[in-house]
Amino acid sequence: MSVKEKYEQWLGFDKETKEELLKISDPKEIEGRFYKDLEFGTGGLRGIMGAGSNRMNKYTVGKATLGLARYLKSCFGKKPSVAIAFDTRNNSRIFAKTAAKVFSAEGIKVYLYGEVVPVPVLSFTTRHLGCSAGVMITASHNPKEYNGYKVYDSKGCQLCTEEADTVFEHIKDITNYREIPFLKPQAEIVTIGQEVLERFIEQVKKQSLYTQKSDIKVVYTPLHGTGNKPVRTVLENFDVTVVAEQELPDGDFSTVRSPNPEEKDALELAISRAQELGADIVLGTDPDCDRVGVAVKHGGEYRLLTGNQIGALLVDFVLSHRKNELNTKSTLIKTVVTSELGADIGRDYGLNIEETLTGFKFIGDKINQYEMSGKQEFVIGYEESYGYLVGTHVRDKDGVVSSMLIVQMAAWHKSLGRTLIDALEMLYGKYGYFLDHLDSFVFEGKEGADRIEQIMNNFRKNGLSLLSADSVLDFKRVVNDLPKTNLLKFFFSNGSWIAIRPSGTEPKIKIYYSVKETSREKADNRLRQIRNTILQKII
Repeated sequence: MSVKEKYEQWLGFDKETKEELLKISDPKEIEGRFYKDLEFGTGGLRGIMGAGSNRMNKYTVGKATLGLARYLKSCFGKKPSVAIAFDTRNNSRIFAKTAAKVFSAEGIKVYLYGEVVPVPVLSFTTRHLGCSAGVMITASHNPKEYNGYKVYDSKGCQLCTEEADTVFEHIKDITNYREIPFLKPQAEIVTIGQEVLERFIEQVKKQSLYTQKSDIKVVYTPLHGTGNKPVRTVLENFDVTVVAEQELPDGDFSTVRSPNPEEKDALELAISRAQELGADIVLGTDPDCDRVGVAVKHGGEYRLLTGNQIGALLVDFVLSHRKNELNTKSTLIKTVVTSELGADIGRDYGLNIEETLTGFKFIGDKINQYEMSGKQEFVIGYEESYGYLVGTHVRDKDGVVSSMLIVQMAAWHKSLGRTLIDALEMLYGKYGYFLDHLDSFVFEGKEGADRIEQIMNNFRKNGLSLLSADSVLDFKRVVNDLPKTNLLKFFFSNGSWIAIRPSGTEPKIKIYYSVKETSREKADNRLRQIRNTILQKII
């Protein structure tokens, strides 16, 4: 169907949809809403909320749910079941109930949370209740205009490439939105009780590594999201102050530009509160509590840590406290765009190192493989985008267990007379200075998608000479048996690298820089040179 045909079709859906669409006068806005259907990728759906086939709304959620229901019935026969949870975003509860009704109408038993919970809780719940699949309504750390629909398999892992593609085929088969059974419940919808959340907390606490009494002061912000109760519970033995203005759910995220703990301004209120209290450390979790940002008091100022730095510090902390438990099967997993510092630390402790594509689902899938084969044992996994996991209680990044371990790690280092910044400098002194940076460029709509493709084609053709790199890996081809993906990684002789990829969840192209040098000054100069070269080719 053409954009015009889709637009006219949607005008006939319901009064609210019609009124929203008729208010739009910009043809580009209409095109953006209808030039394609919202894509179901390996993380499910994610998009701006609103009317249109390329937006998150009742109809796109219903269509995805019906396709997933048909897939589950083809795999699990007559008695599949699904666990559903949602975060604090606008419409998340509505979308969760919409999905529950459609699954029920298809004869699938539904376990539905009645209150907001983090992503890792949904991953845990899916396995704990023995469900065929799980659905989490969330757009993670995206701006307030977004929402999403994450799908988990029976082991609590987000669908990986092959399975996601199969589900997408079932979704694409639905061409008539009037097929979606919004109001025909046939199977039971069960409200999930508090006891499942309590079992999750028990499993998180089993990963505890440092329980000595500490005078460390912590300021925590859930950024209006789902982390408030579970994070405070696992930190109950520490002096924790919650940022009052950001404690309660708020789908507009009214105190921040974007609820992304990767970004400095998201933690400004927490840092301001920490300055008043003289706190040692600041924590911030994103709305679905799978990512954690950290600021550390050092030399009278609060310094932000990157995801790579937090990951490396956690690797050192976990391995130093579990070194007697390690064996030849012990394995660290990181993504291909994550710094080598944590991997180098892992190698020093004798760990096996595995790399996956970007996306924690691939780390979760590795954990499943290890449990089936028994050939390796998962110790820790992380990615540069502030996601970490210790333990196998879930198959996704977990901001709850990460928050607990980060505070314990800071308390342990404080007992030895140092901050996390001091600890990081010690690692640099031993393994070399690593400086990492991320540039993201937004290109919206159909023209933006074309521009991103043009940029990737240019670097695919000319990147080696433009960057004066020594070699390149094109992940559109088979690399180390990894699934094919649109990613380029350029390598330099001193251990530095650059990776370029389109975002899988936003209209962005991302440039990852990892510079390794013998000092901060040399690393700063080298990063500046490389960024200038790349920016000249994109801006």
